[in-house]
Amino acid sequence: MRSFFVPAAVVACSLLTGCITAPNAPSLTLQTDKTPDAYVQCVVPKLEKHGITATVTQNSRHVKVVLTSKIAADDVLEAYKSQDGTKVFLYERKPLASAIKPSRLEMSAQACQ
Repeated sequence: MRSFFVPAAVVACSLLTGCITAPNAPSLTLQTDKTPDAYVQCVVPKLEKHGITATVTQNSRHVKVVLTSKIAADDVLEAYKSQDGTKVFLYERKPLASAIKPSRLEMSAQACQ
């Protein structure tokens, strides 16, 4: 009976570890002189050229581009108006095999900087 509780406790602790970690940090942060709207107008056509469809939502100081994925969490690109132009945050979940080279989303984001 005691041998059952030790593995169960280890599994429970490992599952709870995920609950106390910090939220996802951006995979890429950029700064540009463009406005958020102008930046996104540059990025979205580049993504569409690669066959990636995006949903864009915006308000006066913020533009959010969501790329829906069928196999993983959605990728998100957010552009915020700042004193020096626009601050861009990319939240991308890359499969381990593709972590070596930049993704099409990352290349498009950097090309419009």
